[in-house]
Amino acid sequence: MIKPVISRESFSARIWRKTLAGVGVKFGLGWVALLVFCAVFAPFLANSMPLLMSKDGVISAPVLEYLSVEDAWILASFFIALAVYRLSLAGGKQILLFLLGSALAALAVNMFVKPPALVIYDEFRSAAYTQVDWKIMPPIPYAPVDYLRDLGSKGLEAPFATEGHTHWMGTEENGADVLSRMIHACRISLSIGLIASGIALAIGIVVGGLMGYFSGVVDMLGMRLVEIFEDIPTLFLLLTFVAFFGRSLYMMMVIIGVTGWSGYARYVRQEFLKLRKQDYVQAAVASGLPLSSILFRHMLPNGVAPLLVAVSFGVAGAILSEATLSFLGLGVVDAPSWGAMLDQAVKSSTFNWWMAVFPGGSIFMTVFAYNLIGEAFRDAIDPRLSDKAGVKS
Repeated sequence: MIKPVISRESFSARIWRKTLAGVGVKFGLGWVALLVFCAVFAPFLANSMPLLMSKDGVISAPVLEYLSVEDAWILASFFIALAVYRLSLAGGKQILLFLLGSALAALAVNMFVKPPALVIYDEFRSAAYTQVDWKIMPPIPYAPVDYLRDLGSKGLEAPFATEGHTHWMGTEENGADVLSRMIHACRISLSIGLIASGIALAIGIVVGGLMGYFSGVVDMLGMRLVEIFEDIPTLFLLLTFVAFFGRSLYMMMVIIGVTGWSGYARYVRQEFLKLRKQDYVQAAVASGLPLSSILFRHMLPNGVAPLLVAVSFGVAGAILSEATLSFLGLGVVDAPSWGAMLDQAVKSSTFNWWMAVFPGGSIFMTVFAYNLIGEAFRDAIDPRLSDKAGVKS
């Protein structure tokens, strides 16, 4: 007689274990982790100024003196996220604590971080920074907006074509190092994907939750609203706003988020329609719990799993939208972007292969990685797909 074994593993732990069982998802998570590392530590990985140096016995860290408010906030948010992750709290409380800590960090860095208004990169190649006792430079000794005028860069030079200073991925049309711009461009791709998807997810959960819980007239009106937003062409709307209000990364995030919530609302509605008849939900209603507690504390944790799949694909879609807009020359101007660099692949009737291979390859790899993660979540949530993939339950 076979003795039944009761597993004490939670649902979320089981889904996570089954997700990590695949090879592809490990590759996807590894690529995303590399992007996060580059985005957080970009000023220390690619910069024209020394990380640390000693001159006449005085040790200084020029890179810290020139850290921007954005650099400081990203670093602070990263370490807050690590600290919150180690706390033994529920997922929702961890997210709220991180958002609160990140908001306080933004307030603090705006008050205390005051970098120089003007940065002249040529000075870091002068005697004041070269004739020193010793110095430690970043692995890529060029800033993303250092156009190397003093070194006579002509722009759009292939990798290793420049004598005297080596550019592993060549230079772009203004003479800046492509690898440095690739590293700093990770920030735009990650931020627009995560923030735009976060906005869409928040709207989709609220609208879809109300539709699924109340059904009836609320469901009918909500579905009409979903159908209206599904018919809005996001790229056309982005082009229209850029034409009227100019280029803004924050505007892109808001538009992509506001127009992309309909899919999340459908997922949540479907799950809530099934959950609303469960005994524990009926018991919560009979106990007189507030609606917000029933929806977000008791129902949402049990219906959030399919959303993970949609979020992974949504992040990839948001990154593609930004890259497309930048490729058309309508993206952000004052920050490096993979799509904008891809636009420089063909200039003056010549094909600059390095401007196509490296930015295009990064866009492809990032979208591919998120799709792999989304497919792994889908396979882990669906038992039939898990069995076909050979993953143990």
